[in-house]
Amino acid sequence: MRIYCKSGMITICIVFILSGCRFSGQTDDRSLSEEAKGPFSKYELTVPIRIGTSVDPADNSLPAGDTPGDNMYSRYVKDQLNIETNVLWFGLDGKDYDQKVSLSIASNSLPDALTVNDTQLREMVKAGMLQDLTRAYNDYASPLMKGLNDKVEGRALQTATFDGKLYGIPGINVQADGVHTMWIRKDWLDRLGLEVPKTLDDLEKVAKAFVEQDPDGNGKDDTIGISGPQSGGRLYGTCLSPTNNTFGFDPILSSLHAFPGYWIQDANGQPIYGSIQPEMKTALGKLRELYAKGLIDPEMSVRKDAAEPVISGRSGIFFGPWWMGYWPLPDAIRKNPKANWQSYAVPLDANGRFNAHMPSTTHSWVVVRKGYEHPEVPVKMLNLLVRDEGPVFYSWTISAGNYPLRVVQAAVDEEEFTAQALRDVLMGTKQPVDYNNLPEYKLLKSDLENIKKVKLEPYDKLDIDAWNTLADLGAWSRLYSLMVGVPYYKGDYDKVYSLTYSQTKTMESRWANLKKLEDETFLKIIMGVAALDDFDKFVADWKKQGGDQITQEVMATLR
Repeated sequence: MRIYCKSGMITICIVFILSGCRFSGQTDDRSLSEEAKGPFSKYELTVPIRIGTSVDPADNSLPAGDTPGDNMYSRYVKDQLNIETNVLWFGLDGKDYDQKVSLSIASNSLPDALTVNDTQLREMVKAGMLQDLTRAYNDYASPLMKGLNDKVEGRALQTATFDGKLYGIPGINVQADGVHTMWIRKDWLDRLGLEVPKTLDDLEKVAKAFVEQDPDGNGKDDTIGISGPQSGGRLYGTCLSPTNNTFGFDPILSSLHAFPGYWIQDANGQPIYGSIQPEMKTALGKLRELYAKGLIDPEMSVRKDAAEPVISGRSGIFFGPWWMGYWPLPDAIRKNPKANWQSYAVPLDANGRFNAHMPSTTHSWVVVRKGYEHPEVPVKMLNLLVRDEGPVFYSWTISAGNYPLRVVQAAVDEEEFTAQALRDVLMGTKQPVDYNNLPEYKLLKSDLENIKKVKLEPYDKLDIDAWNTLADLGAWSRLYSLMVGVPYYKGDYDKVYSLTYSQTKTMESRWANLKKLEDETFLKIIMGVAALDDFDKFVADWKKQGGDQITQEVMATLR
């Protein structure tokens, strides 16, 4: 805007006044936003943000002189965006951090921004403590961040949307983490002249052979058909803990259309709890039968380490996600380089389909204190994380957990896309250069560079003898996991999502007891300590002890 006067003094005075205001230390939202309107544009004046953050006490990756609050990441944010992060408080990973968050809520003294879980998010929204981030996201989120959210069809953003307003920037997790497949000793199958099992009946026959026919050839009766969870382990994933339940029985349950721990729809489209459905009783009966026949590890739920029989070479089958090449298979391969662990999306249901429990798209959110002058700042920081985590940060030696405000921002199809790219490059249909400029696939460049270091010809053979595990065990762990473990190559499959992955009010006070009742009852039924018909009593007790109320609350949240 121009102001005309004969002397020109009015213009000079206005410029002087504005300059004085801007350099007085005040943070005028309008002026700063105008200076840094773009997703990656740098503020002219330093913008401070106070955060609460978690610290991993076992992390020793920081160089001398650096701290969780002042390190390469925080300095990078300052250099790139002129945002200065100040840590208001630290909390150790886990309960200590959650206690710090709870204290901040109770005292109404939130930092300007922090990372929270679902329960904390909802509590803060209910208390009116959070800034509406709808405009900040719409105006400042980078095309790349928005693209990641588009890949999940808005499900991630919906988790933080209340009454049409966005109150948190969600992390986005890869979907393959929640898909558990069958990992099996294919060398045992070959030695016994058996085919890869497809149905539950096939699985039972193979497990029986593994137990009875000495598949390891040591002349001892010491082999296990199917491994199960260790002491304190989980039988299956749930809506509140949908991943990392390795050695559970999710694929067996899903093949019988039992989806415990998830909220699913009945024939009328109403939410029902999968653990109390008739299909679950049928599935428990089958697991009970397999256990009674000695086909499931007799020490299931007692054994301290479920991975031990896999590593020692005594187990032939277990269920787990794609990343088993990271653990426990490296230890198993060191013990026996010929242990040919392969993964298959089985058992199939009566319709010939593989069903998979799918995880929530997100488990954590970055939230902003209501009244913070620059709610776009955390969005811009996350833009930087999404853009540079792969091409820049992965070359650093310090843990990514030291990034000031970090939630996982991954392409939901990261593993599937990478697995396909690896195969395309190996088979010569594409070149690594064809995959340039894809920062959302953070490890793709290094994966393509490393694949021929560890994968031997023929490239379409995935058995263990077609890999060079000694060349680079770290690279092998990832690339073997991608090419063998990712269900992308196992054929099309049906994805079953929980209607909600959140706690309701009654769940906050009753869920621990209800889950304990569920876990104890199901484990006793499987191990033959309780009758199968005890399932009916469990259902009745579950309903009386808060389950019916929780179902009504879930129904209300979905309307």
